[in-house]
Amino acid sequence: MMNSAPVLSLPSEAQRRRVATLLGRDPRGLRAIPVFDGEGDPLVIRVASIVDGKPFPTLYWLVGSDICLRIDRLEAAGAIAELQRRVDASGVLRSAMLEDHARHRKERAGFLSSEERQVLQARGMQAALDERGIGGIAEPDRIRCLHTWYAAHLVTPNAVGRLVDELLADGEYLAAD
Repeated sequence: MMNSAPVLSLPSEAQRRRVATLLGRDPRGLRAIPVFDGEGDPLVIRVASIVDGKPFPTLYWLVGSDICLRIDRLEAAGAIAELQRRVDASGVLRSAMLEDHARHRKERAGFLSSEERQVLQARGMQAALDERGIGGIAEPDRIRCLHTWYAAHLVTPNAVGRLVDELLADGEYLAAD
């Protein structure tokens, strides 16, 4: 269904336009499209860590319309609360989330240019990236948005993304209205 592909250059103008269509606005800080669906449509974009002169800790953004809708439905049906209860009851899940955030911070740092690092340090904003994990989450054992977790999961698998995969496969939350 989904293919990860390393992207060595900025997205083409046609890809940028497609992402804009999927988002409903021009993409700010678009750096790459690391995941496409089977039809070649973007599913996940990688965003710069500085957007409009400010830290932007959300490295990966889910843009595929079908998967966004399916995850919207999960969230509307209370999946965040259900998954949070599971995390709260499991030291294994909490530990996995901490590891996922640490790996994500390292990955995000690897994309920073020396110029971006200088800007962040000069403005005293480096902590905005160093202290936040997947989706800019400051509380590492909290689930705030399934979209950001799943976008990161499609690039590098993570614990919450695996739980979302289970919910998506189960289909209980996705029944038609």
